[in-house]
Amino acid sequence: MSTELRINERIRVPEVRLVGPNGETVGIVPTDQALKLAQEADLDLVEIAPMGKPPVCKLMDYGKFKYENAQKAREARRNQTNVIIKEMKLRPKIDAHDYETKKGHVVRFLKAGDKVKITIMFRGREQHRPELGYRLLQKLAEDVQELGFVESNPKQDGRNMVMVLGPHKKKAEAKLEVKAAKQEAAAERAAEQAAEHAERTAVQPSTTKKAKRANEALDPDIDL
Repeated sequence: MSTELRINERIRVPEVRLVGPNGETVGIVPTDQALKLAQEADLDLVEIAPMGKPPVCKLMDYGKFKYENAQKAREARRNQTNVIIKEMKLRPKIDAHDYETKKGHVVRFLKAGDKVKITIMFRGREQHRPELGYRLLQKLAEDVQELGFVESNPKQDGRNMVMVLGPHKKKAEAKLEVKAAKQEAAAERAAEQAAEHAERTAVQPSTTKKAKRANEALDPDIDL
C-alpha cells in the first residue's frame, strides 16, 4: 500500500478543507479554487488527511516537505539503538579479587547503556545452597545501583541462578557521554601540547641572545 500523498491534479474530490502554508485554516473550498491558490503562491496542494470529509489539504512546498521528512527519518535511524544484553558469569564462592574484576565489567557495560545478565553457576554440592547465589546477586545489585537497576529478579534456571540488570541511562545517552568524554580528553591533550610548545618557544630566544653576546665579546682582530 503506497504512503505517497496525493498532490495537485491527483486530488480528484470536488472540494477540500484547506489549510494555509502557515497552518492557518482557510475553510472548505472547491478543489479547483484551492489549486489556483496554490499556483498563485508557487506552492503545491497536498492532501494530508484523505479520510476527512472533505479531505484536508495544505498549501506547501512539497519537495521541501519530502526532503525534511527524509532528513528526520535518517536522523531517527542514526539515533536508533539495538538493545544489547551482555552476560557475566560468577561462581557462588568467588574470591574478592575476581568479584571486583567481574563487577568492573558489569559497571562498564551499564555505563555503555547495555543490559547485563548475571549468571551464578552452581556445581556439585553448591546446588543445595542457592542462598549463596542469591546473596551474591543482591550484593552486586547494591554495588552498582547508581548505574543500574534490577530488571529481572534472581530466579533459578536449572543449575544456574539468573538476574538481569538494566542501565539507568539509555544507549543513545551513554554514547553521547562517551563521545563528550573523548572530546574533553582530546581538548586537554591539545592544551598540554600547546603549553609545552609555548615553553620551548620561550626558552629558545634567551639561548640565542647568550650565544650572540658571547660572539660580541670576542676581539674582531683575532684570526679564528
